[in-house]
Amino acid sequence: MEQLAVTTIRMLALDTVQKAKSGHPGLPLGAAPIGYVLFRNVLKHNPKNPQWFNRDRFILSAGHGSALLYALLYLSGYEGISLEELKNFRQWGSHTPGHPERCITCGIETTTGPLGQGFATGVGMAMAEAHLAARFNRPGFPIIDHYTYALVSDGDLMEGVAQEAASLAGHLRLGKLIYLFDNNRISLSGETALCFTENIRGHFVSYGWQVLEVEDGNDPLAIAQAVREAQKDRERPSLIMVTSHIGYGSPKQDTFEVHGSPLKPEEVVETKKFFGWPLDQDFYVPEEVLHHMRAVIGEGERQEKEWQTLFEAYAREYPDLAEELRMLMEGRLPEGWDKKLPTFEVTAGGIATRSAGGKVLNALAEVIPNLIGGSADLDPSTSTVLKGRGSFQAPGVCRPGTQGLIDGPLGYEGRNIAFGVREHAMGAILNGMAVHGGLIPFGATFFVFSDYMRPAVRVAALSHCKVIYVWTHDSVGVGEDGPTHQPVEHLMSLRVIPNLVSLRPADANETREAWKVAIERKNGPVALVLTRQNVPILDQEKYGKAEGVRRGAYILAEAPHGKPEIVFLASGSEVHIALEAYEKLIQEGVEVRVVSMPSFELFEAQPESYRREVLPPEVKKRIAIEAGATLGWYKYVGFEGKVIGIDRFGASAPGKVVLEKLGISVLHLLEEARAMLAR
Repeated sequence: MEQLAVTTIRMLALDTVQKAKSGHPGLPLGAAPIGYVLFRNVLKHNPKNPQWFNRDRFILSAGHGSALLYALLYLSGYEGISLEELKNFRQWGSHTPGHPERCITCGIETTTGPLGQGFATGVGMAMAEAHLAARFNRPGFPIIDHYTYALVSDGDLMEGVAQEAASLAGHLRLGKLIYLFDNNRISLSGETALCFTENIRGHFVSYGWQVLEVEDGNDPLAIAQAVREAQKDRERPSLIMVTSHIGYGSPKQDTFEVHGSPLKPEEVVETKKFFGWPLDQDFYVPEEVLHHMRAVIGEGERQEKEWQTLFEAYAREYPDLAEELRMLMEGRLPEGWDKKLPTFEVTAGGIATRSAGGKVLNALAEVIPNLIGGSADLDPSTSTVLKGRGSFQAPGVCRPGTQGLIDGPLGYEGRNIAFGVREHAMGAILNGMAVHGGLIPFGATFFVFSDYMRPAVRVAALSHCKVIYVWTHDSVGVGEDGPTHQPVEHLMSLRVIPNLVSLRPADANETREAWKVAIERKNGPVALVLTRQNVPILDQEKYGKAEGVRRGAYILAEAPHGKPEIVFLASGSEVHIALEAYEKLIQEGVEVRVVSMPSFELFEAQPESYRREVLPPEVKKRIAIEAGATLGWYKYVGFEGKVIGIDRFGASAPGKVVLEKLGISVLHLLEEARAMLAR
């Protein structure tokens, strides 16, 4: 029965690719036994309730082999993946795209395809499990107790993001993380011997992983035994190296040609003959195989029912913990979570928005118990330490006194994560924590290094992950560190990523409101872009209220008679330049309006009537000022408008000097405004 089931998986995947005339048949043909063992004999899952919180998680990091995952989900009884969906592989509107896209109701835990992303995302899932278990489990009540599995390829292991994540996973001793490596020695363009000859075992052992080997990837019993062996080690993550044959059973077996292209019709016939499979019926599934594979439904329902019974007893014993855990699992926020957020009064010297953000973050952490995160070794600079919340570490690994600014317990219950200088892995790990559920993760670094995170940010946006990025040192105002550390093109480039909301607040109170937007948003990531340098705190009695941030743009300073001749638009620290120029011009009798515009995305989501109210179409004279690339502002200033920005790299000098030399100044804004008014 095992062999018949494995063959069925292979042939279903093959037919799926052939029907689409597009796809990757090599991995499904080679790795089907791995998928069979996991879905039929290992995973704790309930296909009738894919959202059961204590399920095991599975990631197909080698996302190009998606036909394998879809075949397994269909055979296991996940209702979101029907036989008809397999026949619509890679077609518009199907649940079976060319690479897996997160669909919890379908059984697809996370979006994969960009190699290495799934590997690192799984580390985040395992971290989430470890943290929630440490927080909520009590003797006799293992309420949070599940594994994270992934099928990874040689391409995954080559990617830098996987190496960053593997290093951190070993340090954190994530013993409930088990990856199966489809070791077929072939990549897209040739044998891995061309470029990948390292000692994989030695490499992962040096990271602190347990490494096991299965010599015959067609032996389900050996694969299952290796998984059971991996489960015994709760102190180390495990990599199981499974020697397999890409395109097994086809004429192109063990060649790169079977990696990413459908077989020719005659090659399909030869392959089916090799397996003794009917030649006259595509998508053939023996009834006994369907019955055998869907036995997992009853087992999953039994496991979930046992867990529900355990949870009910837990709720009687620990009612407060149970209610808190329910809130986290359901994604609810505590009532009144925003009532004690700080309000910032006007003071001499102002405050950097990174510092204000730190104060808001800590106020949020007091009332939102699942807010967790850290930085890429930049806690002191990004102001993202959760004070008194401890450090997320494997128990006993670090000694007290090694935490830097962090205080509190050293263990998985800690809410400060030391990601190390691993920005890309941090981004993908945040995705894993988000898709696991139960947590609101954030990650911080200098804004210029958001480039190192960009692939993971894109996956977060595509996957609708609730992730918060805190990116500080937001402009050439960084100063002496020079152009390597001065973001110029970054903010505008982030604005073009669909489903990412970026906010660049102008002062401390706008920062508070930006954090509220980030906490409330459910279906996508949010970027908070904050200053290193101090900026004034806006007088909310004199100017518009900071609550306008949630609308993306709002009238901060109105023309004295309500009919502006010219409109200034700005974000972040440049709002204060616009206000200073505004004060000078209104003394000259000019009707000026200042619009604070912290978020293009939120503004675009507003009704047209509101957008026209803020930016009246009849007012053609408009100037935008922002210490970054100018490209996207022309949408708002129009052909008759002007953008004052920076379309070159910065320079090493004090921040004020750099800004002034590059034209980000009150003087330059006034010159442009007077010239525009004179035309």
